[in-house]
Amino acid sequence: MAQKPSIPKGTRDFNAEEVAKRSYIMETIKAQFQVFGFQPIETPSFENSDTLMGKYGDEGDRLIFKILNSGDYLKKISEDEYSSRSENVLTSKISEKALRYDLTVPFARYVVQHQNDIEFPFKRYQIQPVWRADRPQKGRFREFFQCDADVVGSKSLFQEVEFVQLYDAVFSALKLEGVTIKINNRKILSGIAEVIGAQDKLIDFTVALDKLDKIGEEKVKEEMRGKGISEEGIEKLQPLFTLKGDFGDQIESLKTILSTSEVGLKGIDELEFINTAISTLELKTAKLQLDVTLARGLNYYTGAIFEVSAPEGVKMGSIGGGGRYDDLTGIFGLKDMSGVGISFGLDRIYLVLEELNLFPSTIAESTKVLFINFGDKEAMYSLGTVTKLRRANIKAELFPDAAVSGKQMKKQMNYANRRNIPFVVIMGEEELQSEIFTLKNMASGEQHKVDFKTMLDLLK
Repeated sequence: MAQKPSIPKGTRDFNAEEVAKRSYIMETIKAQFQVFGFQPIETPSFENSDTLMGKYGDEGDRLIFKILNSGDYLKKISEDEYSSRSENVLTSKISEKALRYDLTVPFARYVVQHQNDIEFPFKRYQIQPVWRADRPQKGRFREFFQCDADVVGSKSLFQEVEFVQLYDAVFSALKLEGVTIKINNRKILSGIAEVIGAQDKLIDFTVALDKLDKIGEEKVKEEMRGKGISEEGIEKLQPLFTLKGDFGDQIESLKTILSTSEVGLKGIDELEFINTAISTLELKTAKLQLDVTLARGLNYYTGAIFEVSAPEGVKMGSIGGGGRYDDLTGIFGLKDMSGVGISFGLDRIYLVLEELNLFPSTIAESTKVLFINFGDKEAMYSLGTVTKLRRANIKAELFPDAAVSGKQMKKQMNYANRRNIPFVVIMGEEELQSEIFTLKNMASGEQHKVDFKTMLDLLK
């Protein structure tokens, strides 16, 4: 019995309509990347394991897909190593490569390898798939595209300002109005950890704080206690749980909380600069919001942290994110190379546009006109006309099989309907003799007899 075909969980097939819609999103993003002066690069689908491992924290490392070495990969393992059943020992012996987890770390590797050929500051964009061994759910897949833009080689905060503008430009171009660009700063989180005496538990504290909107204040405090953060420290955090007001109001509250922390106040200064610039320049449809609980990417972000959420009322995880990393390339030997970058979550953006019915109606249109096939003589003439239309950039095709009965004629019409082809040309014996085409509008059912030039004008 033949095996029933399937695909791995967390992956998907895409039909023609879905591919067209995804291409629309990518082309829209790419157009804005180029307007903002970013250059395209591409990196391999897989990297050496030591390039990726240790760059995303323990949880991130667990989500990296490892690639088994080719050949007899168990040959080099000793009996003691095999008997240890140690994941760390065995993995390094049998897997030297891994699928890329994101585009940021491969970009850092690229910069270091090609540093002599790059003009700094280097602005690059990259649109490629990444892989994560995550638990599949709505909006979360194991294979998905990321659309990244980064600037490396500049510490200027104007880069952060431009990235806020870039987010706004892309989502405005997609007609996805009302997104929220959340911003925080790693220095503020470090300052808070310093104030509560938990510098050595920065990651534990921020991971717990990041869950505030998901599990609530009491559960967050409970998790912090479980990580060894003192009651006194948690008490000092209380103002964070009730932080309210606009960007400026929250900044003022943070100044009070962080008054004794030099690094925390530096983070506040940076956020104030970005907010003042954006308030002056103004955004088109997005809004900038301070979110002090935002704590993504702490293993490499050192300054601003970004996360974009869908318009209010749409239940979806983040549709974009990024931040400032002061020494990401340092892990590959190139010190003091500051960078900042953002990413667009293509698949989640797709789901949001679908839910809000924001895709243009013309996207799924593959073929503009279908010529009905009545036999070899008519088909040959029709194919000549199809060729002329194609040369005029009109998407046209001829049905390959001849309709020798009314049933087969109906089949061709149904084919056009199922393919959402808006026009059909009927080119029978009568039309062939007069060189006049019967053009049928499949939506209205109206038919008109037209010459080639009129048909071309109508189809354009």
